[in-house]
Amino acid sequence: MTSTLALIREGRRTLRQGPDALAHRQRERLAAMIDFARTHSPYYRELYRALPERVEDAALLPVTRKQDLMARFDDWVTDPEVSLDRVRAFVADPRRAGQRFLGRYLVTTTSGTTGHRGLFLLDDRAAAVFRALSLRAARRTLTPGVMARLLARGMRAAHIVATGGHLAAHTVIVRSRAAGRLPARGSRVLSVHSPLPELVDQLNQYRPVFLAGYATVIALLAGEQLAGRLRIAPAAVSLLAEGVSDRDHRRIRSAFGPHLVDIYGCNESLALAYGCPSGWLHVHSDWLILEPVGPDLRPTPPGQESFTVLLTSLCRWAQPILRYDLGDSVVLRPDACPCGDPLPAIRVRGRAADLLAFPRRDGGTVHIVPMAFETLLESIPGIDLFQVVQTAPTCVRVRILSAAAADRERLWTAVRKEMVALLTAHGAGHVSVERAHEPPEQSAGGKYRVVIPWS
Repeated sequence: MTSTLALIREGRRTLRQGPDALAHRQRERLAAMIDFARTHSPYYRELYRALPERVEDAALLPVTRKQDLMARFDDWVTDPEVSLDRVRAFVADPRRAGQRFLGRYLVTTTSGTTGHRGLFLLDDRAAAVFRALSLRAARRTLTPGVMARLLARGMRAAHIVATGGHLAAHTVIVRSRAAGRLPARGSRVLSVHSPLPELVDQLNQYRPVFLAGYATVIALLAGEQLAGRLRIAPAAVSLLAEGVSDRDHRRIRSAFGPHLVDIYGCNESLALAYGCPSGWLHVHSDWLILEPVGPDLRPTPPGQESFTVLLTSLCRWAQPILRYDLGDSVVLRPDACPCGDPLPAIRVRGRAADLLAFPRRDGGTVHIVPMAFETLLESIPGIDLFQVVQTAPTCVRVRILSAAAADRERLWTAVRKEMVALLTAHGAGHVSVERAHEPPEQSAGGKYRVVIPWS
């Protein structure tokens, strides 16, 4: 098996050789992955029976979706010893998180917030690739001075994730500790579901030099730091999994300094992209392909917001992820990024699954993207966190966590006025806007969804 160090060196060499070498490497890996999937996965053998013998263009592949793959799990996986029943029995015991299934796979699960729970297997080769890509992100983000500070203070890290069960972040940390890649004495795992004052207390006592967690939670902690209740001085902060709004970026930098490791990833690909100083995410395009597309699955032009994005992983051998509907809306940068990074640059705009739909009086349907609500509410001062919940076809409930100094009545008046104006502008003026008295709620995976559609 190729080592992580060898993969890092190979990646550097490919990027130095320029765009043509990168495109060639991507085509070669795609052709090899499709050939592997056809040979070892009955599902893909059937799905690709009409395709040419060699395929170097992901756009030729049929689109796949989580619910379809999970329904054909035993045919999808490439190891005949793996079955859905055996994997379900394994993840039913939360104490087995981070242990190796069948002695050779790391198993992670999704939280099921989209209605379809996923079970994912990571083999050792894929794990080595993802470690190499994570180190690439750190190397391109952190200066030698920051690395020296981290090492001088013993790499004391605090990871704020959803603990318990087999959710990805927690499982990877547990496995890294067991493998000796993350010393237990030099890191602490805190539950993202802990009350905010409790998290602040724990962090003040531990005083981490490296802080990692979901972007929405780190943004909340940034508010505590700016208010003086949290008093830590991390050399670097890592934002996991989620796309980060410009407002949250500014807030986190103001509270903790400029050294952010912004990681965009998911269960299907633990490393998709990493942030740069220009505010973009650079895609690991030597090991994956991202295709922004519209509702009709046609390519979305660079510079425009996509409806969803199709993911093709070039290193998921146990469960090939090929032209997979990831559900995230992204914008592909149409020109070279000012930071100088040669890898493609994107921004994440939310999930297609979070599109809100309201019935029109004339019998039609009004669709509003999550970004419309996010941009609106971020423009109103005094809001630390917000969540728009569609509680009925013609009703939305707005949950707000206000800043400590905010006048809550005045804040709600402003929120309601702007929400009504937005809905009216979209032809949904008959939709009622309710004030929630409960704060925004986390998903089972510990994240705060901006929009929760009616279901």
